[in-house]
Amino acid sequence: MTHLDDTESDDIGTLLGADGPFARELPNFAPRLAQQAMARAVQQAIAGRDTLIAEAGTGTGKTFAYLVPALLSGERVIISTGTKTLQDQLYFRDLPKVRSVLGARLKTALLKGRANYLCLYRLDQTVREGATFERTQAAQLATIRAWSARTRRGDRMELAEVPEESPLWPRVTSTPENCLGVECPFFEDCHVVKARREALEADVVVVNHHLLFADLALKQEGFGEILPGAAAFILDEAHQIPELAGQFFSQSISARQLTDMAKDVLTECTGITGAIGLLLEPVEALQDALRKLRLALEPLPTRGAFQLLEDRADVRASLHELRELLATLEELLASQAERSRGFANLRERAELFTERLERIVESHGDQDVRWYETFPRGFALYATPLDLAVPMRGLRERTHAAWIHTSATLSVAGNFDHFARQLGLDDPRTLSLGSPFDYARQGLCYLPPDLPDPNARDYTEQVIESVLPVLHASNGRAFLLFTSHRALRRAAELLQDKVPWPLFVQGTAPRPRLLEEFRASGHGVLLGAASFWEGVDVVGEALSVVVIDKLPFAAPDDPVLMARLAALEQSGINPFMGWQVPSAVIALKQGAGRLIRDVHDRGVLVLCDPRLTSKGYGRLFLASLPPMPRTRALADVQVFFANALSPDARDGGEGRAGV
Repeated sequence: MTHLDDTESDDIGTLLGADGPFARELPNFAPRLAQQAMARAVQQAIAGRDTLIAEAGTGTGKTFAYLVPALLSGERVIISTGTKTLQDQLYFRDLPKVRSVLGARLKTALLKGRANYLCLYRLDQTVREGATFERTQAAQLATIRAWSARTRRGDRMELAEVPEESPLWPRVTSTPENCLGVECPFFEDCHVVKARREALEADVVVVNHHLLFADLALKQEGFGEILPGAAAFILDEAHQIPELAGQFFSQSISARQLTDMAKDVLTECTGITGAIGLLLEPVEALQDALRKLRLALEPLPTRGAFQLLEDRADVRASLHELRELLATLEELLASQAERSRGFANLRERAELFTERLERIVESHGDQDVRWYETFPRGFALYATPLDLAVPMRGLRERTHAAWIHTSATLSVAGNFDHFARQLGLDDPRTLSLGSPFDYARQGLCYLPPDLPDPNARDYTEQVIESVLPVLHASNGRAFLLFTSHRALRRAAELLQDKVPWPLFVQGTAPRPRLLEEFRASGHGVLLGAASFWEGVDVVGEALSVVVIDKLPFAAPDDPVLMARLAALEQSGINPFMGWQVPSAVIALKQGAGRLIRDVHDRGVLVLCDPRLTSKGYGRLFLASLPPMPRTRALADVQVFFANALSPDARDGGEGRAGV
C-alpha cells in the first residue's frame, strides 16, 4: 500500500482548508476536516491503485473531496454517479468550480448511454415515414426537428419541452441493437460518436453507473475503448452498485425488444422489392406468439422464478413456438442481409435475441437465477448471477486501477462487511466520516408509541393517526415515505379530506415536477415510495418532517433475492441478519437522510415501525442513524416546533433557533 509523505498529504488538506484557495475564491465555502481527510484518502488510493470505501455523512462535501485529488493526480479518471441528474450537476456545476480554483488545464467530458442522444438517422426515418401522429406528438416531433438543427451535444436533457416519458424519444434515439454504426449515412455527424470521441481524449470523464456497467460488463454500448487506461474509477452514490451490477451481469430479453425489431423489419421492407411478401407473414406470426405468451403468463404472479413457467404446459408451448418463429425470422433475414444496411443489422439483432432466448430457457447451471417479470402489455425473461462478487472482482482486476466507492450510506452500525462482500472487495481500505451537522440540536427522532405490528390490516390507518398531530405541529412541510405503493395509495385516500395542506402524491406527476411544486408550496405534504427515498434534495423550511412507515425490507417476491438468501443459508450464514437486515439498514439511512440537508435545517424524523424497539435487530437500525435525540412523547415534537423562530423572522431568512 502506498503512503504519501506528509508534505503531499498536508498539501491537499491545506488546499481545502481555511486559508486555501477554495475558502478564498468560492463564496459560501466552509472548510471541513472530514472533507480534507477524505481528499487525502482518495489521493492515496489513486496513487497506490487501491480499493477504498469512503462513507461520508451528508454535508461532508464529498464531491470536492474526490474532485480535487482526481484533478491533481495527472491521471485519467472516470467518475460515475448514480443518476443522470447528478451527472449533469457534477459536470456543469461542481467540476468547473474545482477546475477554475485549481487552475487545472484538463480536458473533461460528459458521456451518457446512447438513449440520451438524438439519433439523426432515426429522426430522418421517423420524419420520412410521415406517420399520422396525434396533435401532441406531431408538435413534439416539430420541436425535436427544430432543436436538432441547433444542438451541439444532441443530449435530450437540453430539451425540457419534450417530456422524458414521451413515446417519441425511443423513435428518435438508437439502441445498441438498431444502431447501424459506420454503415450509417449520418455517421460523421452522429452525437454518440462525437461524445465518445471527446471522452476518448479527456483526462476526466463523467459517466453514470448505468453506462459504466453496460460498458465494463457487456461492452454493449460500444464504448469499450474509452474506459480502459483509466488509473482510477470513482463511484459516487456507490450504495446503488450491488443492485445495478446484478442487472448488468444478467442476460435478458423482453417482449418490447422483439416487438421493436418486428416493427423495424416492416419499416425496412418499404422500397425493397419482394421483401414484404417474404417477411410480413413471419413477422405477424412472431407478434402473435408474443401476445399469446403474454396471455399465458396472465394467471401467474407479476414476477417469479422461471420454474413457475416450466410448470405450466401452455407457457412451455408458447415459449417453444416463440423460439421456433424467431429462428425462422432470423433465417429469412439472413437471406435479405445483402440487400440493405438495415436488413444486415436486423439479421444481427435476430441472431442476438435467438441466442439470448436459448441461453435463458436452456440454462441449467447453478450459477444463475432464472426468473421472469410481466408488465401490463409485455414481459421480460432474465438469468442473473447468484453471486456478483466473482464477476465484479474480475472486472476490477482487468482495469488495474484504483476503485473508490463513496456514499453517505455504505455501513451498518459502522461496519462495511455487507457492502464489501456483495462486490467482492477483499480487504479494502475503509474510511468513515460523520456529518458535520449538529444533529443533537438540529434534529429529533420520534418513535410513535402504541403502533401495532406492521402486518396488521389497519397498520396504515394507525400510522396516519399517529402522524397527523406531528403534521399539525410542523404545519405540513413533510415527506411521508412508504415501503409499498399500496400503503402509499391508502395513506393518500386517508389524508385527502383530513389535512389543510396541499398533497403531492407520487404517480400523479413526474418526480421533478412534484418536488418543484412541493418546494414552492412551502407547507406541502409529499407521499412517496421507493424513488423518493434517495437522491431527493429539499433544503430549508419546506421540508421539516420525514415519516417512514416501515423498515424497508426487500419484498419477498424477488426471485433473485430468494435464491441468494437460500445460497447464504447453505453456506452457513444467517440470511436474515447477514443480508436482509444490512440491506434494509442502508435503505433506511437513505430515507432518513432526506431530512437534514444543510447546517441550518431543522426537522423531526418519525419512524413508525415498532420493531425498532421490540426486536433485537432494531438496535442495529437505530445505531446506524445520525445521532439525534430520540423520544416517544408527542409533546417533545410539539415543543421542538414551537421553539423554532417566529414565522416573521423566518421569512426574513434569519438562521433557525435550536431546540
